[in-house]
Amino acid sequence: MADRANDNITADDVARVAGVSRWTVNRAFKKDASISAATRARVMEAAGQLGYAPDLLAASLASDRSNLVALLVDDFANPHKLVMMERLTRILRQHGWDTLLVNTLDRNDATVALMNASQRRVDAAVLIGVNFDDQELETALGARRIRKLIVFARFSANPNTISICCDDRAAMLQMTDHVIGKGYRRPLFLAGPQTLSAHLMRKETFLARWQAATGTIAAFTSVARYDPTLAYATVTTHLTGLSADRRPDVIVCENDALAMGAIDAIRYEFGLRTPDDIAVTGFDDVPQTTSPNYRLTTYRQPLTAMVEGLVSVLKGETESADLSLFQGRMVIRDSA
Repeated sequence: MADRANDNITADDVARVAGVSRWTVNRAFKKDASISAATRARVMEAAGQLGYAPDLLAASLASDRSNLVALLVDDFANPHKLVMMERLTRILRQHGWDTLLVNTLDRNDATVALMNASQRRVDAAVLIGVNFDDQELETALGARRIRKLIVFARFSANPNTISICCDDRAAMLQMTDHVIGKGYRRPLFLAGPQTLSAHLMRKETFLARWQAATGTIAAFTSVARYDPTLAYATVTTHLTGLSADRRPDVIVCENDALAMGAIDAIRYEFGLRTPDDIAVTGFDDVPQTTSPNYRLTTYRQPLTAMVEGLVSVLKGETESADLSLFQGRMVIRDSA
């Protein structure tokens, strides 16, 4: 047996202990390789005894795939990002991909982060956030090092990217019809960052549907980040000085982070009740929305199906045509 204190254990060492060829050792560490369960078990037992692990970097250089996906994330004040991270990392790992998490701090940092990801030979870069625009996407694609550039949970019109997202229009039409059906008449739409590139269609869909159905124009305002603290401040400013007959009777929020901030402002700044005085809706159905503090009416995105769609793209099993039309479902709770 090799001296593990002094020697660098190789596949040849494992092969000798297991009584197989080094090529069999290499196949044993490949998820989809053709090898019997008994032989794989024998190789793994020998590898465990010797403390052997394959050099993933060397393996990636010898193939056309690194089995590494870069996740570029911003907006960590939004609790839905943590839900996405859990689902993405778990399902990707089940299918044989590891992840490289990059916190893109601001719009300028996003370009640098994309270029750094490209230098690590990732199979794909997945953008999850708002701090990127068309120019940055073109810069990354122009380097010709990122094989697939995927915009997750938002839609990009850039023809060289793949958008994997919920059908925002269909979702917001359901939410708008719910609000109208409940008899609310003075809505305020609380939107997130007004991005010029990959974006959501929730605000535009709500405003258009509301005007078509009621003949009136709904008010809206926005915050710079999906941050409950910013939503709290914005709603406080908007409601200050309004009499009961002039304040909104429902605040339709672009996501749950904004909705939770809105409910806290309604309750703690004005002593009002939700939904009795002002109803609130959200979008995403993060775990906190089930709390007795919120009991939020919201829309649940089909994250598992969306991540499975990402896996199918990575495997080359699907085109991108229908990956921006995933259907979720309304979740009706007490807030509206």
